[in-house]
Amino acid sequence: MRARLLRGVDYVSALGNLRHRQVNFTAEQVQPPEWHFDTYRQYLARERPGPPEPGGAWEIACRLVRDYEFSVPAIVRAVYDGRDPLLGRDLLLEGRFHGLRFYMGVRVTHVVDETRGGSQQVWGWAYATLEGHLERGRMSYELVKDLESGKVEFVITGFSQRSPALGPITRLGWSLFGRRTQLRFYRQCGARLRRLVQDRLTGATAAATVLHDGDLVLAPSGIHPTVGDLLTVRWHHPGIRGALHGDGK
Repeated sequence: MRARLLRGVDYVSALGNLRHRQVNFTAEQVQPPEWHFDTYRQYLARERPGPPEPGGAWEIACRLVRDYEFSVPAIVRAVYDGRDPLLGRDLLLEGRFHGLRFYMGVRVTHVVDETRGGSQQVWGWAYATLEGHLERGRMSYELVKDLESGKVEFVITGFSQRSPALGPITRLGWSLFGRRTQLRFYRQCGARLRRLVQDRLTGATAAATVLHDGDLVLAPSGIHPTVGDLLTVRWHHPGIRGALHGDGK
């Protein structure tokens, strides 16, 4: 997985190759102060107290988070096989930074669907970084409804550090921009998810944020038809080159 400058990549092969990669850290290695430990919370909406409302903010947010639609297309997109169950799914992440493309693999290692402490309804999932990723670590994305107040939140938690396998140029770039971009990503993901949830609750026009070609998914796509449009694009096989980037970027 290496940076590419304004060029396509063989998404099908790169995604398939992830099955041969292992998680690039062990639990014993995760120790402060070498690792960052983050928690970010974003208020999304408020429902009536009690279990999640059918078609309400919590259910809408769960669908968006399941499909990786909360991500900010200008920073990170993901390609994955929609046939794969969520637990164990590999995602090929495309990180974007000033015209550069960084391709990195992650694997969903945990799915949660529970009532926590008798007062919160929680659904979400977490992924771990694979060999070849710019980082080592684990990210968790959860939707939490407070059953007493009705408040619905998006909670991002994780631990991470720069991969020790980075080359000198990439290591310098990460030292200058990596952590700043990471924190900006959290904030913008929260703001994006809140906007998407509110748009769907009010019936307002909102961006369609995923592309499908059969079972392969790109999320978010950055292409902006109105809600309700059936968006089907034929990517170029083998390799799905270039046509993914419908926003021209």
